[in-house]
Amino acid sequence: MTPITRRCAVAALAALPASACGRETPPVRMFKGFDGAQMAVRIVGEGRATLLLHGFTSTGESWFRWGLAQRLVAQGRRVIAPDFRAHGQSDAPEGPGAYPKDALAMDQEALLQDLGVGAYDLVAYSMGSLVAVRMLVRGAHPGRAVLGGVGDARVEGVTARDEMFRDAAAHGAAASTEGARRMAEALARGGMKGPAILGVLQSLGRTSPDELKRLTTPTLVICGDRDNDNGRAEGLAAALGNAKAMRVPGAHGATPQTDAFEDAVTGFLGKP
Repeated sequence: MTPITRRCAVAALAALPASACGRETPPVRMFKGFDGAQMAVRIVGEGRATLLLHGFTSTGESWFRWGLAQRLVAQGRRVIAPDFRAHGQSDAPEGPGAYPKDALAMDQEALLQDLGVGAYDLVAYSMGSLVAVRMLVRGAHPGRAVLGGVGDARVEGVTARDEMFRDAAAHGAAASTEGARRMAEALARGGMKGPAILGVLQSLGRTSPDELKRLTTPTLVICGDRDNDNGRAEGLAAALGNAKAMRVPGAHGATPQTDAFEDAVTGFLGKP
């Protein structure tokens, strides 16, 4: 089944609007981030809240485009899919005050408070997984958490991939490597501002082994079998207090779009 066919079938099962099986997604509403900046979020479905956190340069819309959001709604969940600051339809403030350590985690805390969310689960991918880990360190208590596209190296430190992103955000077309220059072009095409993106990257603090071991939320760490871009999923799962690792077919960018990834996520979360 193709992604679009699968998405339409699940949308019908979940009684979602017809637009959910095409390129359109639920309408955006706004909430105030930790500092009052205007943040965008898409919310659909009824039932147990499930917060979906996207990756670097993506948006909350991607969860609907790929189909996982619809599957979670069909499972009996209320999907909450924000755009991180400096991404999508959220504000992209500039200046150091807008990007303290854990800025993105604090925005999600503000969102959950704004919505009055009690019990919930958490699903994240790539940069979103870094934010999810910081939320857990700061005291978040989801029932279950899925950390996709991330491994031990990036959670505990800064990788060469991160340095490339920072080079692209800071120097644009004058970045030092071809990969960074291509990333800078992609940021420009998406209308993303270098200073704001640099602020986002600098706000993503490392998490120590002691902090990781204290995190006892039942957690699935899932990566593609060709994805060690952010370190090893197995290493991160071993570092956490209550986690298991899983590999599914795919490279970093393609994995969250696959049936195998969606099956693993929905299977781990289970019906609420």
